[in-house]
Parts: sequence; C-alpha cells; structure tokens
Amino acid sequence: MINNQKYLDLICCLKKLEKVVLAFSGGVDSTFLLKVAQEALGDNLKAVTIQAPYIPKWELEEAKQLVAELGVAFEMSEAPIIDEIRNNPEDRCYLCKKAVFSQIKAIAEREGYPYVIDGTNFDDLGDYRPGLKALRELNIKSPLLECQLSKQQIRILSKELGLSTWDKPPYACLLTRIPYGTELKEEDFAKIEKAEKFMMDRGFRAVRVRCHDNLARIEVDKKDKGKLFNEQLLEEISDQLKKFGFKYVTLDLEGYRVGSFNETIGNK
Repeated sequence: MINNQKYLDLICCLKKLEKVVLAFSGGVDSTFLLKVAQEALGDNLKAVTIQAPYIPKWELEEAKQLVAELGVAFEMSEAPIIDEIRNNPEDRCYLCKKAVFSQIKAIAEREGYPYVIDGTNFDDLGDYRPGLKALRELNIKSPLLECQLSKQQIRILSKELGLSTWDKPPYACLLTRIPYGTELKEEDFAKIEKAEKFMMDRGFRAVRVRCHDNLARIEVDKKDKGKLFNEQLLEEISDQLKKFGFKYVTLDLEGYRVGSFNETIGNK
C-alpha cells in the first residue's frame, strides 16, 4: 500500500461505491484509476471501452492489453457517430459524452453495477471541458476529481505502482482534430490516425495532426520542434501524409497545445 494521503482517500472513496463500471480509455488517468479500483474493489469492477470511428485502433488495442495485464472484467462497446455531432458543433463534447456515458450506464444497469466512474482529474476543472456537464447530469462519479488528484500527482503515483502509462502523453479522441462546424467523415479520421501514428513512430510522442479538409496542420511538442528541421525528414513526412490522403502538409509554428481549435470559439 502506498503511504500517500490522497491515494488512501481514493481507496476509501472507491470502497464506498462497492461495485462500479469504469469508463476506460487506456490513458494515464483511467489506467491509474483502474489499478486503484482493483485494489479497493477486487472483482466488483468492470472496465468498459468505447469503440468508435474517432478512437484510434492502436489506442483500443493498448486499452485491451492493459486490462488483460490487470485481469479485470472487460467489455468493448461499439458506438456510432451520432447525428447530433455530425457537423462537429461547439458543444460536441457535451453531446458525445452524454451519448457515450448513457451507453456505458445502460451496461452497468443491465449487469447490476450501481455506479459508473471515469478518470476526470482535478486539473480538468481548469480546461474547457463541456463534457463535464454531461457527466454531472448522468451522475457519473469522478473519484480522482473528488479526491483532488492532479495530473502530476497521478503520474507520480502511477510510477510508484509500476504502471507503464505513468509518462504516457495526453491523448484525446480524433474529433478534436477537426474544426468546429465541419462535417465529420470516417475517411478523415482514418488519415489522421495514420498520420499521427506515423509521427509517433518517428519519435514525436506528443503530436496532433489537425485536419482542415485536404490540409494537415501538424503540432509537435515545443521541445521536439527542432527535430523537424531536417530536410530529409520533412520530405518523408510530407510524402507519407500525402499517401494517407492529405494534399497539403503544414507545420504549426506554435507547436502542440491541448484543444487548439478551442481558440476559435467566440472569434468568428
């Protein structure tokens, strides 16, 4: 047992819930929460991962592998692109979360789990997160938020627990790569996923490929921008992304930042 007060508070919080379904993405937060929930609840725990066109296949495979390593009951539930978000409205995250967590809640109710929990952490309160409203409306529990665990604290505790995800870069669904007000197309998700996986395989761990129709706008971590100024690598990236379906390939000089399309809200 880790002798950390917030960790102990989290164990206590989870034990009070007795039996839960965890909405599992395979990211830093949900993996940490899955590990702690397993310690607190044992077999009274099930992980559910949503499979949708806007979730990269490699991320789904990582989630399945992580759950298998921990030996937790698991279900992958397929979700479509709902009509309400087809044109990527500014409240897309709220609408999507409402639909997805309603689906997970239905699974929990069907199988006799009284609560659904998610990996929202304390830092998420400081970001533009319209999806949090949906979680509140559906009475989804967020134990990391309740125990005021920050992202950095979760990373530190994850490392102490021996979790491979402790230093995993933040990742978000591919809906965030498309400008607001743009029709969502599965072929765009496919080329974004291929492009980002290609960049990751070239050593860019924190990367986003924003899709503006046939133009790719690449964001990489500021500390990695220097790596890009290599003529051979730039040509390789351009050639490969064009094979994936982009016509133009550009570099965002500001570098990677969370939710860069949110900068456009209110500036139309």
